[in-house]
Amino acid sequence: MRTIHTDEIIKNVREMCIEANLHLSGDMEEAIRTAKETETGQLGRQILGQLCENMEIAKIDEIPICQDTGMAIFFVKIGQDLHIEGMNLTDAINEGVRQGYTDGYLRKSVVGDPLLRENTKDNTPAIIHYDIVPGDRLELLIAPKGFGSENMSRIFMLKPADGEEGVKEAVLQAVSDAGPNACPPVVVGVGIGGDFEKAAIMAKKALTRNVKEGSPLPHIRRMEQELLEKINQTGIGPGGLGGRTTALAVNIETYATHIAGLPVAVNMCCHVNRHVSRII
Repeated sequence: MRTIHTDEIIKNVREMCIEANLHLSGDMEEAIRTAKETETGQLGRQILGQLCENMEIAKIDEIPICQDTGMAIFFVKIGQDLHIEGMNLTDAINEGVRQGYTDGYLRKSVVGDPLLRENTKDNTPAIIHYDIVPGDRLELLIAPKGFGSENMSRIFMLKPADGEEGVKEAVLQAVSDAGPNACPPVVVGVGIGGDFEKAAIMAKKALTRNVKEGSPLPHIRRMEQELLEKINQTGIGPGGLGGRTTALAVNIETYATHIAGLPVAVNMCCHVNRHVSRII
């Protein structure tokens, strides 16, 4: 049995909040720069150039890549042989978020009640998904999510007879309906299977996968490639102003489901697809 104190968790979460909002992961940065070189539309290429310039300014001046520093989303894997001492784990993660968003001068975008709309002034509470796994380590993955793209998310409860073609039609419909509102170029996260909420969680988690790595399942990897090609034929383009770069990647995650259902969730993220992970 290994023991860690929540003080260490708070420190790491604080740093991760700031790091994720100031620096894109290497795969995302490379994808945007490559898109700039391959985009055939003049206006689209100009917009992609501005995005590259924006990334450099954020690095040099240590300021957020986007003014919407998002709601803090966490995927947490807890080793079953790990003992956590100190405060409650959820409270510790939220304290790290409070410190990170306050000390990092990041925009606080969370309201405590969805109808009363009073800002919590520290970007808490975070949304936390827990998973118990073998081992004695704690893995933290933060994915700050802005709501320009989040508001364009969709879930479809398809019939099994809809099959693969129905899934592809649903994804294409979601992207088409989003148009420029998801701040393209986007990364499209898709969850297939499970149930209503499992599909949505998979779609969100899919956004954190390296955009250069396809699914390990051959039939899903083929579907990712087909969807990416079709999405980039829509002409929505960077900033929604036309071009061939509407999406940088389509990442699909799957899970077992009921014989009577085929849930499909689509969660899009703009080019500021932020995520940072640490293992403690």
